[in-house]
Amino acid sequence: MEEGSVFRSLLAILQWWGFNVTVIIMNKWIFQKLDFKFPLSVSCVHFICSSIGAYIVIKILKLKPLIVVEPEDRWRRIFPMSFVFCINIVLGNVSLRYIPVSFMQTIKSFTPATTVVLQWLVWRKYFDWRIWASLVPIVGGILLTSVTELSFNMFGFCAALFGCLATSTKTILAESLLHGYKFDSINTVYYMAPFATMILGIPALLLEGNGILSWFDAHPSPWSALIIIFSSGVLAFCLNFSIFYVIHSTTAVTFNVAGNLKVAVAVLVSWLIFRNPISYMNAVGCGITLLGCTFYGYVRHKLSQQQQPGTPRTPRTPRNKMELLPLVNNNDKLEGKV
Repeated sequence: MEEGSVFRSLLAILQWWGFNVTVIIMNKWIFQKLDFKFPLSVSCVHFICSSIGAYIVIKILKLKPLIVVEPEDRWRRIFPMSFVFCINIVLGNVSLRYIPVSFMQTIKSFTPATTVVLQWLVWRKYFDWRIWASLVPIVGGILLTSVTELSFNMFGFCAALFGCLATSTKTILAESLLHGYKFDSINTVYYMAPFATMILGIPALLLEGNGILSWFDAHPSPWSALIIIFSSGVLAFCLNFSIFYVIHSTTAVTFNVAGNLKVAVAVLVSWLIFRNPISYMNAVGCGITLLGCTFYGYVRHKLSQQQQPGTPRTPRTPRNKMELLPLVNNNDKLEGKV
Protein backbone atom coordinates (compact mmCIF):
# COMPACT_ATOMS: atom_id res chain seq x y z
CA MET A 1 0.00 0.00 0.00
CA GLU A 2 1.37 3.45 -0.96
CA GLU A 3 2.26 5.95 1.74
CA GLY A 4 -0.37 8.41 0.50
CA SER A 5 -3.01 5.69 0.58
CA VAL A 6 -2.07 4.73 4.15
CA PHE A 7 -2.31 8.39 5.20
CA ARG A 8 -5.76 8.76 3.58
CA SER A 9 -6.98 5.59 5.30
CA LEU A 10 -5.69 6.77 8.67
CA LEU A 11 -7.23 10.20 8.19
CA ALA A 12 -10.56 8.65 7.20
CA ILE A 13 -10.58 6.41 10.29
CA LEU A 14 -9.67 9.25 12.65
CA GLN A 15 -12.38 11.59 11.36
CA TRP A 16 -14.90 8.73 11.53
CA TRP A 17 -13.90 8.06 15.14
CA GLY A 18 -14.06 11.78 15.88
CA PHE A 19 -17.60 12.27 14.58
CA ASN A 20 -18.90 9.03 16.08
CA VAL A 21 -17.50 9.57 19.56
CA THR A 22 -18.54 13.25 19.54
CA VAL A 23 -22.14 12.41 18.62
CA ILE A 24 -22.36 9.75 21.35
CA ILE A 25 -20.83 12.01 23.99
CA MET A 26 -23.03 14.96 22.98
CA ASN A 27 -26.16 12.83 23.19
CA LYS A 28 -25.19 11.62 26.66
CA TRP A 29 -24.36 15.22 27.65
CA ILE A 30 -27.78 16.35 26.45
CA PHE A 31 -29.55 13.73 28.54
CA GLN A 32 -27.36 13.99 31.64
CA LYS A 33 -25.91 17.51 31.85
CA LEU A 34 -28.58 19.56 30.05
CA ASP A 35 -31.31 17.48 31.72
CA PHE A 36 -33.09 17.22 28.34
CA LYS A 37 -34.53 13.77 28.96
CA PHE A 38 -36.49 13.46 25.73
CA PRO A 39 -34.90 10.79 23.49
CA LEU A 40 -37.73 10.83 20.93
CA SER A 41 -37.27 14.55 20.33
CA VAL A 42 -33.49 14.26 20.15
CA SER A 43 -33.86 11.51 17.56
CA CYS A 44 -36.36 13.62 15.62
CA VAL A 45 -33.94 16.57 15.58
CA HIS A 46 -31.25 14.28 14.19
CA PHE A 47 -33.57 13.00 11.47
CA ILE A 48 -34.53 16.55 10.47
CA CYS A 49 -30.89 17.69 10.32
CA SER A 50 -29.93 14.59 8.35
CA SER A 51 -32.79 15.10 5.87
CA ILE A 52 -31.69 18.68 5.23
CA GLY A 53 -28.01 17.72 5.06
CA ALA A 54 -28.58 14.90 2.59
CA TYR A 55 -30.70 17.17 0.38
CA ILE A 56 -27.96 19.81 0.33
CA VAL A 57 -25.21 17.30 -0.46
CA ILE A 58 -27.14 15.56 -3.25
CA LYS A 59 -29.38 18.25 -4.75
CA ILE A 60 -27.50 21.50 -4.19
CA LEU A 61 -23.79 20.72 -3.84
CA LYS A 62 -24.13 17.59 -6.01
CA LEU A 63 -21.30 15.88 -4.15
CA LYS A 64 -23.10 12.55 -4.52
CA PRO A 65 -25.27 11.36 -7.43
CA LEU A 66 -28.87 10.60 -6.51
CA ILE A 67 -29.83 6.93 -6.68
CA VAL A 68 -33.28 7.03 -8.27
CA VAL A 69 -35.95 4.94 -6.52
CA GLU A 70 -39.31 4.30 -8.14
CA PRO A 71 -42.23 5.97 -6.28
CA GLU A 72 -43.92 2.65 -5.48
CA ASP A 73 -40.64 1.27 -4.13
CA ARG A 74 -40.35 4.21 -1.75
CA TRP A 75 -43.47 3.05 0.10
CA ARG A 76 -43.13 -0.67 -0.48
CA ARG A 77 -39.40 -0.94 0.29
CA ILE A 78 -37.99 2.27 1.79
CA PHE A 79 -40.81 2.97 4.25
CA PRO A 80 -40.58 -0.41 6.10
CA MET A 81 -36.80 0.03 6.28
CA SER A 82 -37.28 3.57 7.60
CA PHE A 83 -39.60 2.28 10.31
CA VAL A 84 -36.98 -0.20 11.57
CA PHE A 85 -34.29 2.46 11.11
CA CYS A 86 -36.33 4.83 13.30
CA ILE A 87 -36.84 2.23 16.04
CA ASN A 88 -33.12 1.44 16.00
CA ILE A 89 -32.08 5.06 16.54
CA VAL A 90 -34.73 5.76 19.17
CA LEU A 91 -33.80 2.69 21.21
CA GLY A 92 -30.15 3.71 21.07
CA ASN A 93 -30.96 7.15 22.44
CA VAL A 94 -33.34 5.74 25.06
CA SER A 95 -30.63 3.39 26.31
CA LEU A 96 -28.15 6.26 26.36
CA ARG A 97 -30.42 8.18 28.69
CA TYR A 98 -30.49 5.41 31.30
CA ILE A 99 -27.11 3.65 31.13
CA PRO A 100 -23.49 4.77 30.74
CA VAL A 101 -21.92 5.10 27.30
CA SER A 102 -19.45 2.31 28.11
CA PHE A 103 -22.23 -0.18 28.93
CA MET A 104 -24.40 0.88 26.00
CA GLN A 105 -21.55 0.56 23.49
CA THR A 106 -20.61 -2.87 24.82
CA ILE A 107 -24.19 -4.13 24.45
CA LYS A 108 -24.33 -2.74 20.89
CA SER A 109 -21.40 -5.02 20.12
CA PHE A 110 -23.85 -7.90 20.62
CA THR A 111 -25.31 -7.12 17.16
CA PRO A 112 -23.29 -9.81 15.26
CA ALA A 113 -24.75 -12.49 17.54
CA THR A 114 -28.34 -11.28 17.18
CA THR A 115 -27.92 -11.07 13.40
CA VAL A 116 -26.66 -14.65 13.11
CA VAL A 117 -29.36 -16.02 15.42
CA LEU A 118 -32.16 -14.18 13.59
CA GLN A 119 -30.92 -15.35 10.19
CA TRP A 120 -30.73 -18.91 11.50
CA LEU A 121 -34.14 -18.90 13.21
CA VAL A 122 -36.20 -16.93 10.69
CA TRP A 123 -34.43 -17.47 7.37
CA ARG A 124 -32.91 -20.87 8.19
CA LYS A 125 -29.53 -19.78 6.88
CA TYR A 126 -26.60 -22.15 7.16
CA PHE A 127 -23.59 -21.01 9.18
CA ASP A 128 -20.21 -22.66 9.47
CA TRP A 129 -19.37 -23.92 12.98
CA ARG A 130 -16.55 -21.40 13.12
CA ILE A 131 -19.09 -18.58 12.93
CA TRP A 132 -20.91 -19.98 15.96
CA ALA A 133 -17.62 -20.48 17.81
CA SER A 134 -16.61 -16.87 17.15
CA LEU A 135 -19.80 -15.69 18.88
CA VAL A 136 -18.86 -17.34 22.18
CA PRO A 137 -16.50 -14.58 23.41
CA ILE A 138 -19.02 -11.92 22.34
CA VAL A 139 -21.83 -13.50 24.37
CA GLY A 140 -19.52 -14.27 27.28
CA GLY A 141 -18.16 -10.73 27.33
CA ILE A 142 -21.66 -9.23 27.28
CA LEU A 143 -22.78 -11.47 30.16
CA LEU A 144 -19.72 -10.57 32.24
CA THR A 145 -20.16 -6.86 31.54
CA SER A 146 -23.87 -6.95 32.42
CA VAL A 147 -23.39 -8.86 35.67
CA THR A 148 -20.60 -6.55 36.85
CA GLU A 149 -22.07 -3.22 35.63
CA LEU A 150 -22.15 -0.84 38.60
CA SER A 151 -24.70 1.52 36.98
CA PHE A 152 -27.02 -1.20 35.70
CA ASN A 153 -30.51 -0.10 34.70
CA MET A 154 -32.92 -2.75 33.42
CA PHE A 155 -34.89 -0.37 31.20
CA GLY A 156 -31.74 1.01 29.57
CA PHE A 157 -30.31 -2.49 29.21
CA CYS A 158 -33.46 -3.76 27.48
CA ALA A 159 -33.55 -0.72 25.18
CA ALA A 160 -29.95 -1.35 24.12
CA LEU A 161 -30.58 -5.08 23.65
CA PHE A 162 -33.71 -4.51 21.55
CA GLY A 163 -31.70 -1.91 19.65
CA CYS A 164 -29.34 -4.72 18.65
CA LEU A 165 -32.32 -6.73 17.41
CA ALA A 166 -33.55 -3.71 15.44
CA THR A 167 -30.11 -3.25 13.88
CA SER A 168 -30.00 -6.92 12.93
CA THR A 169 -33.53 -6.79 11.51
CA LYS A 170 -32.64 -3.73 9.46
CA THR A 171 -29.57 -5.47 8.05
CA ILE A 172 -31.50 -8.64 7.19
CA LEU A 173 -34.46 -6.80 5.66
CA ALA A 174 -32.12 -4.77 3.49
CA GLU A 175 -31.07 -7.94 1.68
CA SER A 176 -34.62 -8.48 0.40
CA LEU A 177 -36.32 -5.07 0.47
CA LEU A 178 -33.45 -3.14 -1.11
CA HIS A 179 -32.42 -5.82 -3.60
CA GLY A 180 -31.35 -4.11 -6.82
CA TYR A 181 -30.44 -0.81 -5.17
CA LYS A 182 -26.84 -0.11 -4.13
CA PHE A 183 -27.29 2.62 -1.56
CA ASP A 184 -24.44 4.54 -0.04
CA SER A 185 -24.81 6.14 3.39
CA ILE A 186 -25.82 9.57 2.01
CA ASN A 187 -28.55 8.23 -0.28
CA THR A 188 -29.76 6.03 2.57
CA VAL A 189 -30.24 9.09 4.75
CA TYR A 190 -31.76 11.04 1.85
CA TYR A 191 -34.60 8.53 1.51
CA MET A 192 -35.00 7.20 5.06
CA ALA A 193 -34.57 10.28 7.27
CA PRO A 194 -37.71 12.09 5.95
CA PHE A 195 -39.80 8.95 6.50
CA ALA A 196 -38.28 8.54 9.97
CA THR A 197 -39.15 12.17 10.78
CA MET A 198 -42.72 11.60 9.66
CA ILE A 199 -42.99 8.40 11.73
CA LEU A 200 -41.50 9.88 14.90
CA GLY A 201 -42.75 13.49 14.76
CA ILE A 202 -46.27 12.97 16.13
CA PRO A 203 -45.29 10.49 18.91
CA ALA A 204 -42.51 12.85 20.02
CA LEU A 205 -44.94 15.78 20.11
CA LEU A 206 -47.64 13.88 22.01
CA LEU A 207 -45.37 12.10 24.49
CA GLU A 208 -42.72 14.75 25.12
CA GLY A 209 -44.22 18.08 24.04
CA ASN A 210 -45.44 19.20 27.47
CA GLY A 211 -42.22 18.03 29.11
CA ILE A 212 -40.13 20.07 26.67
CA LEU A 213 -42.19 23.21 27.40
CA SER A 214 -41.65 22.68 31.13
CA TRP A 215 -37.94 22.10 30.55
CA PHE A 216 -37.73 25.27 28.46
CA ASP A 217 -39.27 27.34 31.28
CA ALA A 218 -37.12 25.77 34.01
CA HIS A 219 -33.73 25.66 32.26
CA PRO A 220 -31.45 28.62 33.05
CA SER A 221 -30.16 28.96 29.46
CA PRO A 222 -32.50 27.05 27.13
CA TRP A 223 -31.37 28.72 23.90
CA SER A 224 -27.74 27.77 24.31
CA ALA A 225 -28.87 24.25 25.20
CA LEU A 226 -30.97 24.10 22.01
CA ILE A 227 -27.89 25.11 20.01
CA ILE A 228 -26.07 22.09 21.46
CA ILE A 229 -29.01 19.81 20.68
CA PHE A 230 -29.24 20.93 17.04
CA SER A 231 -25.45 20.83 16.71
CA SER A 232 -25.58 17.16 17.66
CA GLY A 233 -28.03 16.70 14.79
CA VAL A 234 -25.65 18.35 12.34
CA LEU A 235 -22.79 16.19 13.57
CA ALA A 236 -24.99 13.10 13.26
CA PHE A 237 -25.33 13.85 9.55
CA CYS A 238 -21.59 14.49 9.26
CA LEU A 239 -21.09 11.04 10.75
CA ASN A 240 -22.88 9.53 7.75
CA PHE A 241 -20.59 11.39 5.40
CA SER A 242 -17.56 10.17 7.35
CA ILE A 243 -18.84 6.57 7.11
CA PHE A 244 -18.99 6.90 3.33
CA TYR A 245 -15.42 8.28 3.27
CA VAL A 246 -13.90 5.62 5.54
CA ILE A 247 -15.48 2.72 3.64
CA HIS A 248 -14.04 3.97 0.38
CA SER A 249 -10.60 4.49 1.92
CA THR A 250 -10.08 1.20 3.76
CA THR A 251 -10.37 -2.54 3.24
CA ALA A 252 -13.14 -4.69 4.75
CA VAL A 253 -10.79 -6.07 7.41
CA THR A 254 -9.51 -2.61 8.37
CA PHE A 255 -13.08 -1.34 8.57
CA ASN A 256 -14.03 -4.17 10.95
CA VAL A 257 -11.02 -3.68 13.24
CA ALA A 258 -11.37 0.11 13.22
CA GLY A 259 -15.05 -0.23 14.12
CA ASN A 260 -14.26 -2.27 17.21
CA LEU A 261 -11.42 0.03 18.24
CA LYS A 262 -13.84 2.93 17.84
CA VAL A 263 -16.02 1.40 20.56
CA ALA A 264 -12.98 1.23 22.85
CA VAL A 265 -12.22 4.90 22.13
CA ALA A 266 -15.84 5.88 22.87
CA VAL A 267 -15.76 3.95 26.15
CA LEU A 268 -12.49 5.60 27.22
CA VAL A 269 -13.54 9.14 26.28
CA SER A 270 -16.94 8.79 27.95
CA TRP A 271 -15.28 7.56 31.15
CA LEU A 272 -12.87 10.50 31.13
CA ILE A 273 -15.78 12.95 30.78
CA PHE A 274 -18.58 11.42 32.87
CA ARG A 275 -16.47 9.35 35.29
CA ASN A 276 -19.06 6.61 35.56
CA PRO A 277 -17.78 3.81 37.83
CA ILE A 278 -16.27 0.85 35.96
CA SER A 279 -15.13 -2.22 37.88
CA TYR A 280 -12.11 -4.29 36.84
CA MET A 281 -14.27 -7.24 35.75
CA ASN A 282 -16.57 -4.88 33.85
CA ALA A 283 -13.59 -3.59 31.86
CA VAL A 284 -12.45 -7.18 31.23
CA GLY A 285 -15.92 -8.08 29.94
CA CYS A 286 -15.90 -5.11 27.59
CA GLY A 287 -12.45 -6.07 26.30
CA ILE A 288 -13.50 -9.70 25.72
CA THR A 289 -16.55 -8.51 23.78
CA LEU A 290 -14.52 -6.23 21.50
CA LEU A 291 -11.90 -8.94 20.87
CA GLY A 292 -14.75 -11.34 20.09
CA CYS A 293 -16.23 -8.92 17.55
CA THR A 294 -12.84 -8.56 15.88
CA PHE A 295 -12.40 -12.33 15.78
CA TYR A 296 -15.92 -12.73 14.35
CA GLY A 297 -15.10 -10.29 11.54
CA TYR A 298 -11.87 -12.13 10.83
CA VAL A 299 -13.67 -15.50 10.64
CA ARG A 300 -16.30 -14.09 8.29
CA HIS A 301 -13.59 -12.65 6.07
CA LYS A 302 -11.58 -15.91 5.92
CA LEU A 303 -14.69 -17.98 5.19
CA SER A 304 -15.69 -15.67 2.37
CA GLN A 305 -12.26 -16.18 0.79
CA GLN A 306 -12.51 -19.97 1.13
CA GLN A 307 -16.08 -20.24 -0.26
CA GLN A 308 -16.20 -22.73 -3.10
CA PRO A 309 -18.91 -22.92 -5.81
CA GLY A 310 -21.63 -25.47 -5.09
CA THR A 311 -21.23 -25.45 -1.29
CA PRO A 312 -23.83 -24.05 1.10
CA ARG A 313 -23.28 -20.31 1.24
CA THR A 314 -22.36 -18.79 4.54
CA PRO A 315 -23.30 -15.11 4.86
CA ARG A 316 -20.04 -13.45 4.00
CA THR A 317 -17.91 -10.40 4.34
CA PRO A 318 -18.78 -8.07 1.44
CA ARG A 319 -16.55 -8.56 -1.57
CA ASN A 320 -16.51 -4.90 -2.46
CA LYS A 321 -16.69 -1.83 -0.36
CA MET A 322 -20.01 -0.64 -1.78
CA GLU A 323 -21.68 -3.62 -0.13
CA LEU A 324 -20.27 -2.53 3.20
CA LEU A 325 -22.20 0.73 3.18
CA PRO A 326 -24.38 0.70 6.28
CA LEU A 327 -28.06 1.47 6.38
CA VAL A 328 -27.57 4.03 9.11
CA ASN A 329 -27.39 7.39 10.01
CA ASN A 330 -25.36 6.75 13.66
CA ASN A 331 -25.78 4.78 16.65
CA ASP A 332 -22.75 3.40 13.52
CA LYS A 333 -25.40 4.88 13.36
CA LEU A 334 -26.90 8.05 12.37
CA GLU A 335 -25.65 4.28 13.53
CA GLY A 336 -24.84 4.96 15.85
CA LYS A 337 -24.92 6.70 17.27
CA VAL A 338 -27.59 9.34 16.71
